Amino acid sequence: MDLTTKYMGLKLKNPIIAGSSGLTSNLADILELEKAGASAIVLKSLFEEQILHNYKDKVSEVNLGEPYPEAHEYISRHTKQRVLEDYLDLVSRCKKVLTIPVIASINCITPYEWPSFAGEIEAAGADALELNIFFLPSDPQRMGALIEENYIEILNQVLMKVSIPVSVKVSPYFSGLSNALLRFSFTGIKGMVLFNRFFSPDIDIEELKVTAGPVFSSPDDINLPLRWIAMLADRIYCDIAASSGVHDGKALVKVLLAGAKAAEVVSICYTLGPSAIGKMLKFLEDYLQRHNYSSVSEIIGKMSLRQVENPADYERVQFLKYYSGIE
Repeated sequence: MDLTTKYMGLKLKNPIIAGSSGLTSNLADILELEKAGASAIVLKSLFEEQILHNYKDKVSEVNLGEPYPEAHEYISRHTKQRVLEDYLDLVSRCKKVLTIPVIASINCITPYEWPSFAGEIEAAGADALELNIFFLPSDPQRMGALIEENYIEILNQVLMKVSIPVSVKVSPYFSGLSNALLRFSFTGIKGMVLFNRFFSPDIDIEELKVTAGPVFSSPDDINLPLRWIAMLADRIYCDIAASSGVHDGKALVKVLLAGAKAAEVVSICYTLGPSAIGKMLKFLEDYLQRHNYSSVSEIIGKMSLRQVENPADYERVQFLKYYSGIE
């Protein structure tokens, strides 16, 4: 049974990619994920906020007092370089021992520093680069079009600096999601990951504190990316990978049928361990055999918007059938 797939121009031995997380931040865990069957690794993201936070801590430790622009510039440059060097070292060590593609990841909020960082990551040996971009549209004075332009500026700047495939991991929070993702695909990126998973706030009603909501995705989370993968798979100019809610082999088959070329998994590897990957692949093999397919490529997109008998099923947003009594 041929489980291979092609995503971002990378030939993968199967469609399961270990997504960016704490499990992909050290070589020991990464090797376990490869052994379990992952076809590629997305390294834990290099966070722009982390660098900025470390920089502020360093400035506070030094206690500069009156403004010293030269000192601030030195500390900023030193902090960024130290964090980047650690990340480049992880990329290099992974490339020496892994037999599967290594995808670096940058979590960015501005277009200023990251293009040069991306070039250094490519030089360290990364096979591809995933840009994890998100601007929370919380400012009512900021137009959605400006947020979309920030995405495009970041993508264009990075693409000018690297020759390896670049993907972008996005959120569903756009006023015109289909149009925004289509425009992103025009930049020349090779992949798009639907969707980001963010920190979700909760409230402790006794202590009156803001706390963290659920960290891991649930199986129900698959429905949002499933709809949009199916609707966009034949309409944007890059490959799509699924993210959030792919917890078992059945979910994996669903996103492939919708049109995804691969699926990034994280939460299930935390809750059940890396061995969950092997179980998902076994289900995929059994499914292909049961339905007389010989390869994964035969099922990718069979249930996309343009392939299904009634495309309106993906665009329906009301519960008319269930709440009006109409059969």
